Amino acid sequence: MIEARHLRVLRAVSTTGSFSAAARELGCTQPAVSQQMKALEASAGTTLLIRTGREMRLTQAGEALVRHASGILAGLTAAEEEVAAIAGLRAGRVRLVSFPSGSSTLVPGALAALRADHPGTRVSLVEAEPPRSVDLLREGDCDIALAFRYGAAGGEWDDLVVRPLLTDRLIGLLPEGHRLAEAPSVSIGELADESWIAGCPRCRRQLVEVCEEAGFAPRIDFATDDYPAVMGLVGAGLGVAVLPELAVESVRPKGARAVPVEPAIEREIVALTLPDLARVPAVAATLDQLARTAAR
Repeated sequence: MIEARHLRVLRAVSTTGSFSAAARELGCTQPAVSQQMKALEASAGTTLLIRTGREMRLTQAGEALVRHASGILAGLTAAEEEVAAIAGLRAGRVRLVSFPSGSSTLVPGALAALRADHPGTRVSLVEAEPPRSVDLLREGDCDIALAFRYGAAGGEWDDLVVRPLLTDRLIGLLPEGHRLAEAPSVSIGELADESWIAGCPRCRRQLVEVCEEAGFAPRIDFATDDYPAVMGLVGAGLGVAVLPELAVESVRPKGARAVPVEPAIEREIVALTLPDLARVPAVAATLDQLARTAAR
């Protein structure tokens, strides 16, 4: 019989490429990883890993098992949580992944309200930008992914349960002494000759697309995933930026002025989960609370 713990170890070895690296990721010893892999190969009745130099390579059977592991582990998590709720334990565990501006604006209020209503529910939080956060969900490493997208990308999330939360407008960020800092709004075209400071990779791509639609290619002199760093660079007069409103709300800009951008550029903020996990009471309660917090 193939055990879930063995599947988790196999997936870690596949991801990291070695027993020692997998042991560090899983928080156990290298001999323990080796022992569990031997047990898994005995259960499977075939070789799953081949050592090539310092790394481990999956056999065809190993690749097939890893391919099925994520769905199996997600299904087991869903089963365990649902059975616990049915048994009246009134407890649950939710692993949440969020992008930084969501972590500082939507998540705190939602989790505080969830704890008040369901004190037995434990929620863990790690940060990742989409598409990495969505990959973590599909790989079985989280239960809910807070994500965003610009425009409707057909088929991008068709295999997931999508809970719309809000529409987040992008805001121009200009140095206080900028010629347009006091304007009621600004168009992207008016900033064609400026030095630009870009944010996360997905936001960066959106910025380039919007500027190209306005007839110019932005001169990006600085790029950082850290929103406070973007605001600090703008505040120091080193360039201009366009940031999501949630990001501007999460950090008080010093030396920078927020100005609405016309025409409006928006991104959709959603909470994502797997169909099996959507039926788990603790996950469903967290999704509901995120939606209520976003609506305020």
